Amino acid sequence: MAVFNLINDWLDNLVEDTDCASDQFTVALSDTAPGAEGSPPTGDGDGVLANVTQAVYTFCSSRNITTVSSGQAAGTYGLVLQDLTLTAAGGVVGPFRYVYVYDDTVAAPADPLVCYYDYGSSITLADGETLLIDFAAGGLFQLS
Repeated sequence: MAVFNLINDWLDNLVEDTDCASDQFTVALSDTAPGAEGSPPTGDGDGVLANVTQAVYTFCSSRNITTVSSGQAAGTYGLVLQDLTLTAAGGVVGPFRYVYVYDDTVAAPADPLVCYYDYGSSITLADGETLLIDFAAGGLFQLS
């Protein structure tokens, strides 16, 4: 089971600049621990994709996530994303341990990180293997 970790900078981006309903969310794969990056993406002011050492995606299926819904009900805002299955096709994908979710639409700051999932150990997908990224039924996140 992957462990969910919210990126603090996302709260600023969400409140100030983001329209979740129309933005394209995407996953990025990394085998480098967030705290081991040159500019840790979990540090205040560093929560952008440029601070993540990414895996090679040559043989990886689409990493784009479909937004199911985005909105507020009874004072609670939620972003619900469709589960995503990554598939290795034609070769190996990985290794990676961390799966980041980022907003690929926002230009400033470019590609802000929303969160990351820590799978606990490195994963390598052999040709034809898949990984299901199961987003919570109640939404990727909720604010109230």
